[in-house]
Amino acid sequence: MAGRIEDYALIGDMQTAALVCRDGTVDWLCLPRFDSHAVFAGLLGNEEHGFWRLGPAHAADAEPPSASRRSYRGDSLVLESEWDTPRGTVRVTDFMPPRDGAPQLIRIVEGVSGRVPMRSALRMRFSYGRVVPWVHKHEGRTVAVAGPDSVWFDTTAETYGKSLTTYADFTVAPGEKIAFTISWQPSHKEPPALPEPEQSLEATEEFWREWVEHCTYHGPYREAVIRSLITLKALTYAPTGGIVAAPTTSLPEHIGGVRNWDYRYTWLRDAAITLSSLLRTGYREEARAWREWLLRAVAGDPENLQIMYGIAGERELGEAELDWLPGYENSAPVRVGNGAAHQLQLDVYGEVTEALHLAHMTGLARNDYAALLQLKLIRYLEDHWDEPDEGIWEVRGPRRHFVHSKVMAWVAVDRTIKLIESGDADGPLEKWRELRDDIHRDVCERGYDKERNTFTQSYGSKELDASLLLIPQVGFLPPDDKRVIGTIEAIQRELSTSDGFILRYPTSGDDEGVDGLPGDEGAFLACSFWMADDLAMIGRVDEARKLFEKLLALRNDLGLLAEEWDPLLKRQVGNFPQAFSHVPLIDTALRLTASGAYGG
Repeated sequence: MAGRIEDYALIGDMQTAALVCRDGTVDWLCLPRFDSHAVFAGLLGNEEHGFWRLGPAHAADAEPPSASRRSYRGDSLVLESEWDTPRGTVRVTDFMPPRDGAPQLIRIVEGVSGRVPMRSALRMRFSYGRVVPWVHKHEGRTVAVAGPDSVWFDTTAETYGKSLTTYADFTVAPGEKIAFTISWQPSHKEPPALPEPEQSLEATEEFWREWVEHCTYHGPYREAVIRSLITLKALTYAPTGGIVAAPTTSLPEHIGGVRNWDYRYTWLRDAAITLSSLLRTGYREEARAWREWLLRAVAGDPENLQIMYGIAGERELGEAELDWLPGYENSAPVRVGNGAAHQLQLDVYGEVTEALHLAHMTGLARNDYAALLQLKLIRYLEDHWDEPDEGIWEVRGPRRHFVHSKVMAWVAVDRTIKLIESGDADGPLEKWRELRDDIHRDVCERGYDKERNTFTQSYGSKELDASLLLIPQVGFLPPDDKRVIGTIEAIQRELSTSDGFILRYPTSGDDEGVDGLPGDEGAFLACSFWMADDLAMIGRVDEARKLFEKLLALRNDLGLLAEEWDPLLKRQVGNFPQAFSHVPLIDTALRLTASGAYGG
């Protein structure tokens, strides 16, 4: 059985990623890309669906022991796990080198004290655990082949096969090192080069050390910010600049429920806010790469803008269910692909335009097509801003006039007006100023409940929505506006959990709610960070800091966050790690640092 979501560590090479549990088991790895089929899918099933365990030997009828301690090596994505056993202490170093050739996962075992018996158990299952590969020896190397894929396994330890699994049993003494590597290669090509584990480790550490040096944030929350930035970088697909929302699929928002989605794609919204956080902390190259990805993905068809694309800009992300996988803790169905790709979400136009605006304001070299794209997006909004849509949360119920969507349409128009006013684009300035005013008036008249002094989720509804917390952050209204303060306080009253975290919107248990789905979900971590931001903006800085530090305490021991927090089970839920949680962590840290709202 897979571990708790927060029991996992992330390692990756900026093209794919693996999750390593506390007991030394790799339960998730897709090769060669984030969105490829999984070679290890035990996370969504059991050991029959693929895993790689490396740790101290244990009795067959006993649970594998969890590491006594683990951490990333400095500011890197190199994981070190140590076990204290009755026979001594052993260390395992796991990492994936930034790719220069075949993708590799390298694991180095090192004796620290005593003589520790160890075991490696490698069970490769292609196509999300469905296909048993042909495992054989080739010129002294072990290779697993199935269809177009091959995975090569290299080690100096003696290996043997049993029960369709490759084992190595060995003992390490102090200072002794034994390396294990798997490398992916198309099955029709020549074998990949033999790995060089120690040189790869040194190069990987150097890569992260140099990358972190570019960070311009040096405030009191630097440790949390740096770890979040490294995580966001790890979620970037280096060849194209696309940014995945998370490296996993179908980790449930509610344990045992159906809210299980594939996040291994590039949402324009998530990528845009990720871009803004990277820009604010000194990472302009990532911003440039994402802008180029955006221009290629949208190409000449902004009128048919999708909310998400594949990591290379693919448009077709057809959704399917993998019925042979029981799901994480029996949370079914397991889905790949995402049927929400073709939804209408008008807020995306605002997030993309805001990201392009911020890139322009921070001095990113001008791109004429980026400015042209921005103008085309506004021309589309001219005719469509007043239509109902599925909104930021991708509801699978009927379309509505979501207030957040209208606010972000206003943002798109406002930022484009600023671009024209700066002289870097041409457009019908007066016409679009009138459009900006029309959208603003419409929201304030139809999306605001005067009796309760709060904006509502959609026109004519009584429900609240945490996305309304973004109204002051995007400049739609000033923080001291009574309607803003009223909305913040209403969300605190009606969408707050018992431990003070914020839900996205009301859900209806076994009945279908506004999102068209049964079941409940956890507190959405991004929304709780937004609340901390808003509290700081309206002068309640001590309250903001306390909430922010409570949120930091939810991170696992390695500083990672999933999408949500289950207030009843007291555990992380949803896909992991989640860009949409780490981005607002960075933003809130920057805001609190600027306001001086931190302790010590």
